[in-house]
Amino acid sequence: MRVALDARDLACERDDRWLFEALELQVRDGDMLRIEGANGSGKTTLLKILTGQLSPQAGKLEWHGEPLRRVKDTFLRSLLFIGHAPGVAAALNGQQNLAWSAAVAGVEAPSRAIDQALAGVGLAGFEDVPAAQLSAGQQRRIALARLALIPRPLWILDEPFTAIDKDGVGWLEQRLVDHADRGGAVIMTTHHTFQANDRVNSVLLGAAG
Repeated sequence: MRVALDARDLACERDDRWLFEALELQVRDGDMLRIEGANGSGKTTLLKILTGQLSPQAGKLEWHGEPLRRVKDTFLRSLLFIGHAPGVAAALNGQQNLAWSAAVAGVEAPSRAIDQALAGVGLAGFEDVPAAQLSAGQQRRIALARLALIPRPLWILDEPFTAIDKDGVGWLEQRLVDHADRGGAVIMTTHHTFQANDRVNSVLLGAAG
């Protein structure tokens, strides 16, 4: 499998403290990579660097062998990022939230596809309920419905299992494995132990000093 995202000698400093130095990772098509570490070790910061939201103090990133800065538009069109917060507008219902997400991503999403994505995450019957009236777990499911609605080869997910019940955990784990089986790549922060744990590689960041 070809290398999709290649990070070399990454270093990041925050508040006069190095979160990580000389960090290297490679993610190939079909890989699932888990970023682990204690609170404050820089997991979310690393994801923001990998998605181009932040710049590292040192190191370089390549997307399919090209410097990320040169192919950033292509990279962003290949990326689906879901942060620790679900990124769901409280005043909008599930259908409206997904329609907005798809429009921002430049993806055509007819109503039927949106309803199917919501049904896939267990929200059939809740399509027109404002997100403010839904539980934290249901709001997270709206965010995760983007995985089915917005086709992207690279998924970068910050604590995707947060607030998800047992049924949702099983669905999400299978969804991630299926994506990798189809040649997609997944990078995530999570403490979740996968049933198919042999499919998941890990990078451990140092504890906060």
